[in-house]
Amino acid sequence: MGGKDGPTLISSVQRAFRLMEAVGAHEGGVPAKQLARETGLALATTYHLLRTMVHDGYVRKLEDGTFVLGEKLDALHGGSRDQAALSRVRPTLTELRDGLSAAAYLTFYEEGEIRVAEIVDGPKTPRVDLWVGFEEAGHATALGKCVLRDLDGEARADYLSRHKLHDLTPRTITHRAELLRRLDLLSHGPAVTDIEEYSLGTACVAVPVRHGDTIGSLGISLSAGRTSSLEDAVATLVATAERVSRRLSLTI
Repeated sequence: MGGKDGPTLISSVQRAFRLMEAVGAHEGGVPAKQLARETGLALATTYHLLRTMVHDGYVRKLEDGTFVLGEKLDALHGGSRDQAALSRVRPTLTELRDGLSAAAYLTFYEEGEIRVAEIVDGPKTPRVDLWVGFEEAGHATALGKCVLRDLDGEARADYLSRHKLHDLTPRTITHRAELLRRLDLLSHGPAVTDIEEYSLGTACVAVPVRHGDTIGSLGISLSAGRTSSLEDAVATLVATAERVSRRLSLTI
């Protein structure tokens, strides 16, 4: 065999990344001819790659004909930061799952929606069957109600104006006035529960977490037959939520 061992590299991808790095080195914009010189690429190749990256949003062409990095890279960078933050708290969620023998969940209120950021489960601690998305079931889950309780009145009213209180089980709260009444009652304690409100046979408990100014919730789910364990789990959840919030606040 005469070939050399080593990874198979795609030269066109390498050229595109090299060009993108060169664009990023000029905050005020840079012309295509200068990019060609700096990267050692043929001018025709430079124009072809730039057109493609502009089309896909990775590079933006200014009115004066120069090029700067596009908004798509900002989104990727933000996603990378979120992934890094979650990687810092995942071991803590795993510890919570193993300590309470229950699937662990982390949610945040982002862009007007209650979204699941992470679920840590296992063969012996299965997650609840997400038969209805959490974004449409905030009124029926401990995680969602925990977030709704901590929103200010305007944000809570906005959320409820955009989300129907779907009847998911016979225990689901489907009247807005009753939901608001119960949320007000929950303000006296750290934890929020749902007993078969989202899914029959499942009980959940959740407590607040913070990621900077973003409101969230940390919770567990277990079989309804273990409902008596929820109260004992609250102290562990509160302590874990404090650890999660601290870890999420790290910037490195």
